[in-house]
Amino acid sequence: MALLEAHLNIDPSITPSAPLAIVDDSAISSEGDVGTSFIDAGKAGTGQISIYVVRKGDTLASIAKMFSVSSNTIVWANSLRGGVISEGDQLVILPVSGIKHTVKKGDTIQSIAKLYKADTNDILSYNDITIDTKLNIGDVVIVPDGELATVSPSSSGSSKEPLLLNVNNFPSFAGYYQRPINGGHKSQGLHGYNAVDLAAPVGTPIYASADGVVIVSKVGGYNGGYGTYVVISHTNGTQTVYGHMSKDIVRVGQHVEQGQIIGAVGNTGKSTGPHVHFEIRGAKNPF
Repeated sequence: MALLEAHLNIDPSITPSAPLAIVDDSAISSEGDVGTSFIDAGKAGTGQISIYVVRKGDTLASIAKMFSVSSNTIVWANSLRGGVISEGDQLVILPVSGIKHTVKKGDTIQSIAKLYKADTNDILSYNDITIDTKLNIGDVVIVPDGELATVSPSSSGSSKEPLLLNVNNFPSFAGYYQRPINGGHKSQGLHGYNAVDLAAPVGTPIYASADGVVIVSKVGGYNGGYGTYVVISHTNGTQTVYGHMSKDIVRVGQHVEQGQIIGAVGNTGKSTGPHVHFEIRGAKNPF
């Protein structure tokens, strides 16, 4: 049976990207003992970001089902007030890596955040709850960007690995990507969605790492911690992401050339200092 395909992107020249793979339909629900498991980082493990233009008759639930994500994933990534959408809205379907935690006796939001080295406010925002929300045993809480330490087989009977993209299986495009800034230094190695952090003073120009089309250009808002950020889709099927910018000077649908200035280094979003958070989704990150 043919599956319904998402209508991606306003501009037909923009290369459609793959939707997220599997996330529960509800962020908090009582489903019995489903255990602790992971949310997939994206279709085929690439973590690709998608853009969806709301059509007549769409609902938040129907769009979420189309992309196999939770409604809260869409609300969280687009800062939707009250979860309200309108025809013509352009939604970022931002894959969220993290952990699905089944509430046990004594659990609180603070203790769950501490357990997975996550941000309390992220958990509250994503699950659309408050710090005073009563957690019941068996409820499922999604922990965005949570980290799960490896558990030894002797203590649990099974081994759980942290959720990471399998970058070893990513293709290598030697010479395809340009370093997005001049100068600065690498303040954090590979992490998250195949990202590196390149620290530099606020205002340092950020360059397009390769030719492509801008599919996301968002100023401010939470955006899953990216702050002001840009996503460029490339003809080789990959995407590059530039986060925590102080400003961006490109628009959605714009074609950019390698080395073109797209914005400037900043400290917006979930950031501890001026840097560009630079991801390559779908290929090895040479930086």
